[in-house]
Amino acid sequence: MADLKEARVPDIGHADVPVIEVLVKVGDRVEKEQSLITLESDKATMEVPAPFAGTVKELKLKVGDEVSEGAVIALIEADDAAVAPAPKAEEASKPVPASVPAAPAAPKVEEKPAPIAGQGVQPGNAPEGDVPPTARPPLDASIVMPGDAPYASPAIRAFARELGVDIQQVKGSGRGGRIQREDVSDYVKHALASGARPAGGTSASLGGLNLLPWPKVDFAKFGEIEEKPLSRIQKISGANLARNWAMIPHVTQHDDADITELEAFRKKLGEENKDLKVSPLVFQIKAVVAALKAFPQFNASLDESGEKLILKKYFHIGIAVDTPDGLVVPVLRDCDRKGLLDLARELGEISKKARDKKLGPAEMSGGCFSISSLGGIGGTYFTPIVNAPEVAILGVSKAAMKPVWNGKEFAPRLILPLSLSYDHRVIDGALAARFASFLATQLGDIRRLLL
Repeated sequence: MADLKEARVPDIGHADVPVIEVLVKVGDRVEKEQSLITLESDKATMEVPAPFAGTVKELKLKVGDEVSEGAVIALIEADDAAVAPAPKAEEASKPVPASVPAAPAAPKVEEKPAPIAGQGVQPGNAPEGDVPPTARPPLDASIVMPGDAPYASPAIRAFARELGVDIQQVKGSGRGGRIQREDVSDYVKHALASGARPAGGTSASLGGLNLLPWPKVDFAKFGEIEEKPLSRIQKISGANLARNWAMIPHVTQHDDADITELEAFRKKLGEENKDLKVSPLVFQIKAVVAALKAFPQFNASLDESGEKLILKKYFHIGIAVDTPDGLVVPVLRDCDRKGLLDLARELGEISKKARDKKLGPAEMSGGCFSISSLGGIGGTYFTPIVNAPEVAILGVSKAAMKPVWNGKEFAPRLILPLSLSYDHRVIDGALAARFASFLATQLGDIRRLLL
C-alpha cells in the first residue's frame, strides 16, 4: 500500500501568510508540481505545488487560514514511484532522539525548497539534482508580508492608489479583516459625502484622500459678503457628482448633428399639436434609444466589484431638469415603446413635477443613460459628468446656423453640438466615436428614427 505523506508549506520567508484559494479537494488525483493552494501577500500571489504525485486523502487548510513554513496542507496517498529512497537512506544515517519523532520527507525544503509557481530561478541560486527549474530561494520577509501592512491584495492596493486613498485608513469587511474593492469604494463615497476635513494643521489629507485641505479664507476682510446655505438638492447632487468625477475616468467625445430637417418637422408637429410642447429633446431621446440598441455596451453598468458588466435590455432615459433648488434627473421609462408625442407629454408632466418638488424616489431611479440639455440656455460644448452607475451621458448645447459645404457651395444648416462623456473603463475612444457619429446620423435624418 502506498504511503500517506504530508504536503507542507515550503520556506516562504515569513509567517502568517493568508490562504486565498484551495485548488484541490479530497479524492483528487494530483501530479508532482500541481498547485495545491494559493497564498497572497501584499506584494505577490503564490501557488504552492505538490511535492509528489498521489491522491488527496485529507485537507488540513481552508481559505482564510494563515500559514507559515512547515504547515501541513494535505495528507496525500503517494504513488509508489513518488517515494524516493535517497532521503530515507540519508535520514537513516542520522540518529534521531527518542523524544523527537522522525521528520517526514516533505520538510527537507531547507536543502531543496519546493517551487513557488510563477517565480523564476535567481542567479547564484540554481537548483541541484532533480529539483525542477522553477524552484526558488526563500523569499525576503520584508517583501512577502511587512508586519504593519494592511490585509489587502496588490490589486486592491493599486486600486486604492488610483483613487488617492491611504489604504491604512480603510477597514476591511472580508474574512479576517481583508480589504475588498468595495471597502475602498465605500471609503471614498463616505469621504466625499461627509466632506471630511483633516483634524488640523496643513496635513495633505482629505478624508483619507491624498488631497490638500480646503483653503480657509476670511472673505469678509476683502469686502461685503452674504452667506447662503446650499439647498438639500445641491448637497445631495454635489456629493454624488464629486464621487462620480473622482471615481470614474471620464473622457468626452464631441460631434455635430445637422438638425435642419428635424427642426422643420418639429415645428410642423408643434403646430399640429398646439396643446403639447414638442421639444427637440424628444427627438434626442429616440435617437439615443436607437444608438443604445446599436451599441449595447452603452446601455450597461459595472457591478460593485468592477469586474462584471451588466447589460440592460430595457431603455430608461434620465433627463436632467434645472429647478430653482438645483439639478434633478427624473427617468422616462421604456422609451423604446413610446412615440414622439407620448414622450413629449410624459416629459412635460415629469418636468413640472420636478420643478414642483413632487418627484418620488422611484421616478429618479433605474436610468440606463442620461441626457443633459443646455440648448435653451446657450453654449457650444461641455463635459457632462457621468451619472453612476450609468457608463455614459449625452450633453446637448444650443443649435446654431452655420455655413456647411455641400459639394457645390456653402449652405446654411442648423448644427447641434453634442458632447458624449463616458466611463473609459467600459468604453474606449473608438467605440465612443462610433456611437456619437451614429447618434448624429440619426438626428440628421429623422426617417431613421422610424427604423
